[in-house]
Amino acid sequence: MDHATARRRLALFALFFLPGLGLSSWVTRTPDVRDLLGASTAEMGLVLFGLSAGSMIGILGSGVLVSRFGTRPVVTVGILATAISTPVIGAGAGLSSSALVAAGLFLFGFGVGGGEVAMNVEGADVERVIGRAVLPLMHGFFSFGTVVGAILGMLLTAGSFPVTWHLTVIGLITAPIAVLAIRQLPTGIGVQPRTAAVEKTGPPVWRDSTLLLIGVVVLAMALAEGAANDWLPLLMVDGHGFDAALGSAVYVVFAAAMTIGRFGGGWFLDRFSRATVLGASAVIGGIGVALVVFVDNQIVAAAAVLLWGVGAALGFPVALSAAGDSGDNPTARVSLVATVGYVAFLVGPPALGFLGEHYGLRYAMITVLVLLAVAAVLAPALNRARSAMDPVPVGPDPVPFGTERVPAGPDQVSSGEAGDQAPASLDTAR
Repeated sequence: MDHATARRRLALFALFFLPGLGLSSWVTRTPDVRDLLGASTAEMGLVLFGLSAGSMIGILGSGVLVSRFGTRPVVTVGILATAISTPVIGAGAGLSSSALVAAGLFLFGFGVGGGEVAMNVEGADVERVIGRAVLPLMHGFFSFGTVVGAILGMLLTAGSFPVTWHLTVIGLITAPIAVLAIRQLPTGIGVQPRTAAVEKTGPPVWRDSTLLLIGVVVLAMALAEGAANDWLPLLMVDGHGFDAALGSAVYVVFAAAMTIGRFGGGWFLDRFSRATVLGASAVIGGIGVALVVFVDNQIVAAAAVLLWGVGAALGFPVALSAAGDSGDNPTARVSLVATVGYVAFLVGPPALGFLGEHYGLRYAMITVLVLLAVAAVLAPALNRARSAMDPVPVGPDPVPFGTERVPAGPDQVSSGEAGDQAPASLDTAR
């Protein structure tokens, strides 16, 4: 690997790490932000809607922008929006302004969602250059960023450090590192020439039964991940009687479990089918959620979050990869399934908030548990679609970017999908 490519790869590691750091910095302070806003659980759900709405708009618009302008400008706008967002969230908390916090979360979601596709296209191109898969490791750095941010947030919460200053400092750290990393990215990556529309040769993708099954599975897995990212500290505080610092510590456990699952998931995908991995993930995650909901014990709840995190780690990205390989027109297939997943991210926070307002956050999570049970039942049926559910091995001489897919790792869409600007997973999302 030449020096320019090595610097580019390191830059992408940093660009994946920074949004994870920002996400967990906000999540670990949700109990303090809630108290500063004086918001009810339902009102916090509406505040979180800003994050989901921004993510959806960013994801849906990113592919077109990458195709027109290339990855570097889109990554630049996305990561700088992320850097600006955390001070805005902190200022909103300090001013007791729910609208300003929601606006900051919208900026964060827009930045991460908009930059996500572009960074995956960049990562896929690095894979083409060096001849081996690196996107799983890059997404692992996102989860690693959530661990670092969660530990920092836990310590600052325990020390009663002001939320406003905490989130402002995170923004000040993110901006210069992002600028240095962006300078290592080449120009022109991802730009697509305008071509004639491809003639449709089959029925619409939404009529494909295999794709619909994948869509149901991804709905469950995305909600399981998003519910923890949005509500876990408050769930531990309100549902199990933890103080704010320990609630943040439990989120650290979840983030660490997600990181371990993503860094180690390739071993399982090399040995088992995607359907088997998806089914096992749903079962493991479901056991974790069930223990959190039904066992009124703090030690059991904290330990169960490990299962919740490991179960949620691979579901969304593996399902996206499976969708791309499930038939013709992979871009449309991944886009459809990704949209279903982002609907879970969009609708999940306020819906769980309203349920939590009436029944308590613990029992609101029964919705997540039911969907995981459905996913566990449906996943074995996907084994019939072997071409979709089994990843393709990497060859020593990868073909030019955008013409054939490299293997889908535990947290990536494949290169061809990325070249078509298909959405990738959000560890808002993740």
